[in-house]
Amino acid sequence: MKKYIIAIDGPGASGKSTTAKILAKKMAYIYIDTGAMYRACALNTLTENINLKDNEKLAKMLEKIKVEIEYSQNGNQLFLNDINVTKRVREADITKLASEIATIGIVRTKMVDLQRKIGENGGVIMDGRDIGTVVFPNADFKFFMVADVKTRAMRRWKEAKKKGEILNLDEVEKELIWRDNNDSKREISPLKRATDAIPIDNSNLTIEEQVQFILQKIKQKKDKK
Repeated sequence: MKKYIIAIDGPGASGKSTTAKILAKKMAYIYIDTGAMYRACALNTLTENINLKDNEKLAKMLEKIKVEIEYSQNGNQLFLNDINVTKRVREADITKLASEIATIGIVRTKMVDLQRKIGENGGVIMDGRDIGTVVFPNADFKFFMVADVKTRAMRRWKEAKKKGEILNLDEVEKELIWRDNNDSKREISPLKRATDAIPIDNSNLTIEEQVQFILQKIKQKKDKK
């Protein structure tokens, strides 16, 4: 049976990662959090004190960087150079730095190459901002998830609260607006919906409703064959 490549793109806090994880479990597919890979790169530049404008040092870092994603029942675990950085890369300073590093050509080239190697045999669900447009433009299924910014800010705020982090809701919203603008206007692999991607506005949908929507779309296409 053919194993599909499924691309789920969208802005920050649009619910794409949560949806992708549940979908992967239901389909017994591998879930690849591409955003986490950029976060790992960002953390590495921070720990090695590398200026993002220093292409020579960045190139050397990318030659030796080791980013691995391992499955666990408690969610994917991210390892940077054999160190578990799953929690660290979700902190506010890394979130902003990851958006900045994602605009750098040599970084994206390295990450896209790694992502394509992981997914070349199918049976994968990848979420990010350029999966359906750049990483896998010929993906079997493409979805683009959106939600209004206030809804997304509230989601992120609640997520942080569960982890014991105290964030200012207005600041969270401002950061999302900044990141949307940064991701959409960058020259390299900007955030945009692929022309053949199915849009999903989940502002008023539960996680289960959006997962079922995607499963139904996949079933419809399979039934036509």
